[in-house]
Amino acid sequence: MARAGTGRPEGTQRAQQRRADAGAERQRRAGRPFRLRTQVLLLQIVIVTLTLGVAFAIFGYVSDRRLNDQYGQRALAVARTIAADPVVRTEVARYAPGTVTPEQHDQLAAGPLERIAIDTTERTGALFVVITDDAGIRLAHPDPARLTEHVSTDPSEALAGREVISKERGTLGPSVRAKVPVVRADSNLIVGAVSVGISTTAIRGQLLADLRTAAFLIAAALVVGIAGSALLARRWGGLTLGLEPAELAGLVQGQAAVLHGIGRGVLAVDSAWRTTFVNDEARRLLGISADIGRPVDEIGLTPRVLEVFRALDEQPTPATIGSHVVVVAARPVTREGRDLGAVLTVRDRTDVEALTRQLDAVQSMSTVLRAQRHEFSNKMHLLSGLLHSGRTEEASHVIDELIGAGPLGAATPGIDAIHDAYLQAFLAAKAAHSRESGVELVLGPNTWVDGNLAEPVDVTTVLGNLLDNAIEAARVADNPVKQVEVELVQEDSTLHIAVADSGDGVAPELIDTLFTEGTSTREDHGVPGGRGVGLALIRQIARAHGGDVRLASARGGSPPLTGAEFVARIPGVLVDSEMPWPQQI
Repeated sequence: MARAGTGRPEGTQRAQQRRADAGAERQRRAGRPFRLRTQVLLLQIVIVTLTLGVAFAIFGYVSDRRLNDQYGQRALAVARTIAADPVVRTEVARYAPGTVTPEQHDQLAAGPLERIAIDTTERTGALFVVITDDAGIRLAHPDPARLTEHVSTDPSEALAGREVISKERGTLGPSVRAKVPVVRADSNLIVGAVSVGISTTAIRGQLLADLRTAAFLIAAALVVGIAGSALLARRWGGLTLGLEPAELAGLVQGQAAVLHGIGRGVLAVDSAWRTTFVNDEARRLLGISADIGRPVDEIGLTPRVLEVFRALDEQPTPATIGSHVVVVAARPVTREGRDLGAVLTVRDRTDVEALTRQLDAVQSMSTVLRAQRHEFSNKMHLLSGLLHSGRTEEASHVIDELIGAGPLGAATPGIDAIHDAYLQAFLAAKAAHSRESGVELVLGPNTWVDGNLAEPVDVTTVLGNLLDNAIEAARVADNPVKQVEVELVQEDSTLHIAVADSGDGVAPELIDTLFTEGTSTREDHGVPGGRGVGLALIRQIARAHGGDVRLASARGGSPPLTGAEFVARIPGVLVDSEMPWPQQI
């Protein structure tokens, strides 16, 4: 059925469209270069073919030289045998130089020299055996008609006493011939020469037989070479994942641009766990200078990071490296079901952790302020009621209490021994937090800090972590007394911290691994990044200042502080109180 207005069957139009599409596809393929796999295969075939062709040519040349030499030595051996025959030596000596005449033709044809020459020719398969006198006149020849004639080639070398092997053309055609002098039997006088020739046709036949054998072997080698090239091309395609050179170059450039430009650290290994890529951020955060190709166990990763990497744990896991807090995650890399290795990603959380500590302090202080505002409001209502009822004496007493007791002093007795306002506010906030948890925070009797904090973030990170752990331990303990004691002592610019609690102490099996990342006495209830990083972090911070954090007592202090006691020493974090306050909050 034809379309309206066209007058052409619809099937014909579809067929023409398919032919046009097929033609366009052929043109597109014709204009596209061979794939890398095909190029490698063709290149290998050309190299193998050229190599075998050159080898065949060299074999042919060497075989030709070898056969000519071999047949020349064979002719020389025959010529020496004839020249040493006593009959030959005697018969040749009978003919003085220039005495052989055409009339002696029949005598020579029937003589012993001719018989010896013909018998030797038939027996050895030589082309000819010729015997001459010392003037070069033939005394024996395969063709009797040429007897008494001069030889067609120069006999002077042999008549001079030298053996000669040469390739020449004579009356019987081209041959490899040997010429040997004939010496008189009773003296050293040269009386003639023997010339033995082997046809080059025989040499050529032997050469062709050798070349046919060599050609068969070379053809077999060519087939093996082509098959090996095909396997190599296939292997090449597998190694490059089927990507073309331009695609590989683009992939490498894109990978370098992306992986070196992102804010995360990336460490990649192959299926044998050897490093294949490390970007600059990973080198900085992990503290490594990994060389490509080295085993991942030898590049300096911390045990915590290496454990996460080996386990291919895709969940973000916190770790401390030097003064950095990082979050690491690992995942396998596969392509079409093939294991290509693994990738470790690293994110820096040092600044986030510091801001989190500061935010905790601000939130705690806001809690204290809300509680104090509520308490102050109640006292104002009391004062207002007393004044309205005319009870001025009681109102005066309430005012004296308000003036005499400051908010910090009321919150934490003994806090006046700490002159740094930031540290005062932080401890007051922690005291409020502990009261909300049902735990009493008290300052030790030896507390004295006369200077100001030079590194408030580091100090509050160490102090806050120790206090949080102690408050939690006291809160969940069976001890009816819920108390935490903190003592801060200044020694020049060094701050000493001691924190003890009324908890259950540290279990013996955790003492040796307490400061190892991932070790925690509390369960992980969905805490972002998990637990077990706090103690490792604060030890790193203290050691970065030249100090340390350690467990002074696992359990068994003076009642009611029967739990654990931690001490910390942080040098260089205090300055004189007369100096400007250096906090950067």
